[in-house]
Amino acid sequence: MGSAKTEGSSALKERRVIKIEATSEQKAKKLRVAAYARVSSDSSDQLNSFMAQTDYYATLISSHEDWAMADIYADEGISGTSALKRPEFQRLISDCKKGRIDRILVKSISRFARNTKDCLETIRALKSIGVSVYFEEQNIDTAEMSGELLTAVFAGIAQKESESISGNMRWSYKHRMQTGTYLPSSTAYGYVIRDMKTVIDEARAEVVRQIFSDYLNGMNMYEIADKLNRAQIPYKCNTKVQKWKHTTIAYILSNEKYIGDSLWQKSYTTQTLPAKQMKNKGECEQYYATGTHPPIIDRQTFKAAQELRARRRQPIDNTGIDSAFNQIIYCGHCGSLFRKKLTHDVRFWICRNHAQSKDACPVSQILESELHQAFLRVYHKLKIHGDQILQQMVSDLQSVRERRMLWSVDVIELNKRISELTDQDHTLAEMKKLGFVDPDIFISQSNEIARQIAAAKQEKERLIGLSNDESVPKTRELIELLEEMPEFIADFDDDIFGCLVSRIIVENNERIRFVLKNGLEIPERIERAMR
Repeated sequence: MGSAKTEGSSALKERRVIKIEATSEQKAKKLRVAAYARVSSDSSDQLNSFMAQTDYYATLISSHEDWAMADIYADEGISGTSALKRPEFQRLISDCKKGRIDRILVKSISRFARNTKDCLETIRALKSIGVSVYFEEQNIDTAEMSGELLTAVFAGIAQKESESISGNMRWSYKHRMQTGTYLPSSTAYGYVIRDMKTVIDEARAEVVRQIFSDYLNGMNMYEIADKLNRAQIPYKCNTKVQKWKHTTIAYILSNEKYIGDSLWQKSYTTQTLPAKQMKNKGECEQYYATGTHPPIIDRQTFKAAQELRARRRQPIDNTGIDSAFNQIIYCGHCGSLFRKKLTHDVRFWICRNHAQSKDACPVSQILESELHQAFLRVYHKLKIHGDQILQQMVSDLQSVRERRMLWSVDVIELNKRISELTDQDHTLAEMKKLGFVDPDIFISQSNEIARQIAAAKQEKERLIGLSNDESVPKTRELIELLEEMPEFIADFDDDIFGCLVSRIIVENNERIRFVLKNGLEIPERIERAMR
């Protein structure tokens, strides 16, 4: 026993403890640095500048041991006057908000923003989440106290510079309009610009002639548009392809271009930034020039079409046969379709069940003039509040659709693909930093990876956009239609009504609901006329 205790004591004495000293300071975390590059032209020289900028920033960020490359964001061939038109800039801001970036490198303020308001708002938002921006040409670092003040000065200079360029261009356009030598960058359907001249595109010109012929032979604008869509004739103006619509037909029938004349400055661009395209309602001069290009329609035919349009916009005679309300008024009580009723040259609309027996349905008849007045009140409301309501509707519908689509198998696979390609891009940059990749090969492979990432993102957007629900495109179309329609209409207009409303539901003897083309329902009271 004594021997065992002695051996245990000896073992305790021989046990060694090694002390591990604390480090003098914690290892510094690498700064996650991103770069934003932008060129404002699609010319080959500028494209070289674009590649040079991306290569420059990849090398610069990789050369700092305490920096880690977050990403390089580059918008190619896009104007800098509006941040909304720069997808890569928007992605940069989004990644900052997600906590992926600590610092942003930009060549100059003019590359970051040419709008003082947008520039300062963005910098403030970034500073609030701990992200700084460094502008190389101006040597401005927003992390410093004086950075924001200097940014305001330089952004103001950049904005004035952009406004000066825009002003010079506007003067040039106006001078050419005054002398009758103005040539727009795009032209009407049925024409093409060739060798700096507007010439007839005979295949499309024949479609224009048929539109005028159909209209003068009794077809309305909806029927003409439907006929062209059923014939699968695409409406392509410049590069945009879309279906024929009532408003497209109306535009063609009223466009002086088809008799060889030109009315310039139907719309104008605001002088303040960000610039907006506005319909000219008398704010700017307009210039009408005759014989600027070959006509597709003779002046007599064009005049006849304008006179017919004017007659069709006149208030409907109650003794007439046709009506915009045929087959679209339903009873909200029994579901029956309303039918016309003519008494002493006054037109009524009445529930079929109520017409057979008052006990079958309590909803009584409505004067057509009362429906006209109810629609005019709804139209007035839409012109005042419609844009805000419909834009919110589009936003809500898109959010619901995207939440549903983002969890689909195809979108998840594309997200993985985008992530893998991004990792490849970062690895390629690291290899270049270590000298394992030739600069020319680096640019070539980097461009190819960027192309594949863009293609994957485009496919993702396409999948997210796929949906059987037509509410979003129909709502957008409704917004466009309302923008083109007059601010005020004193009398009921068949064309405007048919363009906006799909059906009417008569709830009771005091209230009706107008169901718009996108499914939105707007209630309205019935103001009983003297009978």
